[in-house]
Amino acid sequence: MFSSFHRNMAAAVTLALLSCFPAAVSSRRDVLALGDADFDYLATEHETMLVKFYAPWCGHCKKLAPEFEKAATRLKGTVQLAKVDCTAHSETCGRFGVSGYPTLKIFRNGRDSAPYDGPRSADGIYHYMKKQTGPDSIHLKSEEDLQTFINHYDASVVGVFSGADGSQLAEFLRAAALLRGQFRLAHAADLKLGEKHGVTSESVLLFRPPRLSNKFEESVVVFKDFLTVGSLRRFIRENIHGLCPHMTVENRDALRVRDLLTAYYDLDYHRNIQGSNYWRNRVMKMASTFSGRGLTFSVANRKDFLFELEEDFGLGTSDGGGLPFITIRTKLGHKYTMREEFTRDGQSLQRFLDDYFAGRLKRYIKSEPIPERNTDAVKVVVAESFDDVVNDQEKDVLIQFYSRSCSHCKKLEPVYRELAETLSSDPNIIVAKMNAGDNDVPLGYDVQGYPTIYLAAVGRKEEPIRYEGGRELKDFLKFLKSELSPRQVVGGLKTEL
Repeated sequence: MFSSFHRNMAAAVTLALLSCFPAAVSSRRDVLALGDADFDYLATEHETMLVKFYAPWCGHCKKLAPEFEKAATRLKGTVQLAKVDCTAHSETCGRFGVSGYPTLKIFRNGRDSAPYDGPRSADGIYHYMKKQTGPDSIHLKSEEDLQTFINHYDASVVGVFSGADGSQLAEFLRAAALLRGQFRLAHAADLKLGEKHGVTSESVLLFRPPRLSNKFEESVVVFKDFLTVGSLRRFIRENIHGLCPHMTVENRDALRVRDLLTAYYDLDYHRNIQGSNYWRNRVMKMASTFSGRGLTFSVANRKDFLFELEEDFGLGTSDGGGLPFITIRTKLGHKYTMREEFTRDGQSLQRFLDDYFAGRLKRYIKSEPIPERNTDAVKVVVAESFDDVVNDQEKDVLIQFYSRSCSHCKKLEPVYRELAETLSSDPNIIVAKMNAGDNDVPLGYDVQGYPTIYLAAVGRKEEPIRYEGGRELKDFLKFLKSELSPRQVVGGLKTEL
């Protein structure tokens, strides 16, 4: 048996060997660490690889790291995930044009193939990269192949061509190489595969998912324009969602570029397609009735958006029982909720939409109560009073967005109060603060961290100026003097400077 001496010696030797071969240590992890010396060699070993270029100090990189690791574990054996620390391997990062962090790129057989522009969650990365495996476009050779391909949870794009050597097919394949991460694409070199769908010449067909089939719209849409990469991309994006798409955490940003109504309920297209479409069909009826009026429609699983419903719309998890919640979120960030109970005949939804288009609905604003007394030097602003205070066209307003738990905000508090007291004799300047955790932040104010400070100056309320200076009294006074100098300034600001 080994003595303690022998055990210690064996451990020391093992540790020494591992230190000589760092790749052996990193290989136990699912994310491969690459550097200047081994990037090209290791990248060429993998048919498809997603590389994260990052900096250890980057906050967004730290947030992405656990999601990237989870995705790497799920993709193991299919797609290799790798990372490059740009603070240690600047040559490689410079070679691939990395200028911000994190930057994600897709490599094929060691060559930079395309930027990664998919989701940043583990689930999103997994599904996006799964689509990056295999050919850009699946070659369908029979009617059976076609039916198998389109009978899928997601939408399918199929090009039907007269032969394997045509220019239109070549253009389709070029588009497929760029779009494969976003859509499912296939092609056939036999026009007979399109005859069942009324196609007798070279065409591209978009098949919506069978689970979303309904009587209000066609299940197949035919692309009729001249085929280019750009025209095909536009066609897919304009038609793939249809009248009422299934909104998920992964596609919500793409859907919210327009004014969007969403019905949230116990939707489950994996286990209960019929039940999921029961409520969707009622929303679809209203979507077809109000089509062309600038509002888009969607349905979503309530459980996926519970936090958002509570925080953004003030809807409790027990509200409504099993009936759908209905909300509208405009592209400008305005929010509305349907307070009437959703009726099975759809009449309550129609009344809600009639009121919305007539301008009779009151916007939902998450707000603390307006303070009854607001006599301190630093004025308290809430969402309900924001327009009256900050957007007062006769006042210059310095507004601080803060969080109750923020230590930097607490450290700034005495300086900010001293600034307000210094300027208290000037009736044209207001120093204010708003709790951004409990109040909706208005459009135009980008608040990603705390404290965030803006100046809403007279005549420039639509373009508030972000404060990026120091946190001392003199820094704030210098900033205000430079921004407000064209106007006569009295009181404390004039005296101090």
